[in-house]
Amino acid sequence: MDYTYAIIDSDASSKLQLQVYLEEFDDFVCAGFAQNSVEGLNTILKFSPDVVLVNLNTDSMSYFQMVTELSQYMNSLPLIIGYSTSTKYAYNAIKSGFFDYWILPHNEFDIRKTIFKLRKQHPKENFPSTICLKSYNDYRYLDTKEILYLKSDNNSTDFFLANGNVVSAFKTLKSFEEQLPENFIRIHQSYILNSRYVSRINYGKSLCTLRNPKEQEIPFSKKYKQRIDQLKEKLSKKAVGASN
Repeated sequence: MDYTYAIIDSDASSKLQLQVYLEEFDDFVCAGFAQNSVEGLNTILKFSPDVVLVNLNTDSMSYFQMVTELSQYMNSLPLIIGYSTSTKYAYNAIKSGFFDYWILPHNEFDIRKTIFKLRKQHPKENFPSTICLKSYNDYRYLDTKEILYLKSDNNSTDFFLANGNVVSAFKTLKSFEEQLPENFIRIHQSYILNSRYVSRINYGKSLCTLRNPKEQEIPFSKKYKQRIDQLKEKLSKKAVGASN
């Protein structure tokens, strides 16, 4: 499973440098950006990232207040990493429960040590490779690797499999959204797809093409465009080459 992160930083240079360093780690995926504590609070509540990285150089107290305020809205807080040009805010960061504190400019070795420490202390649990579809006393188990996509049909959900079969379950699409591994992405009110099968993203037509004999096209909506953007970035990183 991936760790999602958000960067709160009004310094474009610092933000870009940090993002470049984090791109080295395949299991870290950017969820969003913000430039101040108000935007930061909204970004955290909207995307629920696992990790939040904050530049404390400007208006540092507002960020400590932001962290305090988060506890009013969230049962489980993200891991907060602060950074600054000095140790001036380190004490407040420790008191506020920050996971780590860096000194600017960003240092590749410090970032790597923090990432390894984070992985060790907060390992991601692996999702099971099968999902159980229950109907009365009938239990059906599907290998998630064989699922191309899910499509909602009123209060039922159809599972479209790589072998061409379709299996129906009498539950809503939302009920399966949190049960599936993270490579399954909600891209439309009616669709969740397995990102491992995506072979093409067409922004002009708002379609994702899936890699299977029929090359099925699944629509995505504006509401979920940011997830499509994140998927595009993730797939591009793993590609041998990419053209503009």
